[in-house]
Amino acid sequence: MGFFSLEHSKAAYTADFVVYSAAVVVMAGYLAFAGPAGLRLEMLGTAVGGLVLWSVLEYLLHRFLLHGMEPFRSWHAEHHDRPTALIGTPTIFSAGMIAAFVFLPALLLVDAWLAGALTLGVLSGYLAYTFTHHGLHHWRAESSWLKQRKLWHAKHHHHAARPGCYGVTSSFWDHVFRSTRPQRAATPAASSAMASVVTPTGFVNTVSAE
Repeated sequence: MGFFSLEHSKAAYTADFVVYSAAVVVMAGYLAFAGPAGLRLEMLGTAVGGLVLWSVLEYLLHRFLLHGMEPFRSWHAEHHDRPTALIGTPTIFSAGMIAAFVFLPALLLVDAWLAGALTLGVLSGYLAYTFTHHGLHHWRAESSWLKQRKLWHAKHHHHAARPGCYGVTSSFWDHVFRSTRPQRAATPAASSAMASVVTPTGFVNTVSAE
């Protein structure tokens, strides 16, 4: 296991958090202190736009790439089979994709400062996604927000016959595109089974009753 494999060593898995945290801090500081004063408000708005762009990309990539196209679908199935394993996109691959499909196209349309701001927003969104997704499977849920995200993500993991709930950091786009799973009247058996799916630190490999 290394920096190019889907199942990571602890060092390679941690690299995502370290590299992207450092990148966000460095880029934010550089844009704030070295960027043209007249562009600061526009850069801020563009960075916020990058955050929104990431939220859309998170949903679309999860739904249509990871659950719809090979070989990504098979790779992602490994995570569904072993949700607490250290499986994820290699850092060098995700960084290359962000550079190739966010920064470079933006650089063709706007100047380097705004392209950097857009990329900063996307990087920040991706970093939030990586922390959130890790937390869903490995952290004890102390806050109501994390508990809600765990329940939402458990529905995604344990209803393969009727997939949905693709959003990780937010359920907004699932509601927009109607990919929330249909709610049925809860029964004692269903509630008990779902409770076995969601644990304080992650998920167990059982399917909730319906």
